[in-house]
Amino acid sequence: MKVKAVVAVAILGAAVSGCATIIKGSSQEIAVNTAPVDGAECVLHNSEGSWRLTTPGKVKVDKTKNDITLTCEKAGYRNTSDTVVSGFEAWTLGNLLLGGVIGLGVDAATGSINEYPHTYTVQMRPVERAAASSVNTPVSTPAVLPPAVQPVAMGTPSS
Repeated sequence: MKVKAVVAVAILGAAVSGCATIIKGSSQEIAVNTAPVDGAECVLHNSEGSWRLTTPGKVKVDKTKNDITLTCEKAGYRNTSDTVVSGFEAWTLGNLLLGGVIGLGVDAATGSINEYPHTYTVQMRPVERAAASSVNTPVSTPAVLPPAVQPVAMGTPSS
């Protein structure tokens, strides 16, 4: 009887190993937006690869424990880099209860133990431009003025 119970638990453990891998997969889609302007060209990069998109847009990335570096460019705005943090996938807890160490190992190896935010917004800042008054304003030299004329005091004539 004990042998059957051990075999049943082993089969169950093998069946549910990699629970997060099976349920969520080893990749995910991230929607990227830029504010206050759309149309930025962005590159996402982690240890699994690089992905390009134009905002607003979605991209399917491979999950890993490593964060994603996100860089966006748009004419008239500063190039902006952000970090999209890799977080813990809650489905992995199912492996500890049902699949044990084997399932946890499968999820860790495939990256399914991790998850990125499903939506990410990059704040773009406009490029500062020189003040309009100083652009294309000719430099002039002051005109040479004659020496100052001393004012004459006006009063009553003396006799």
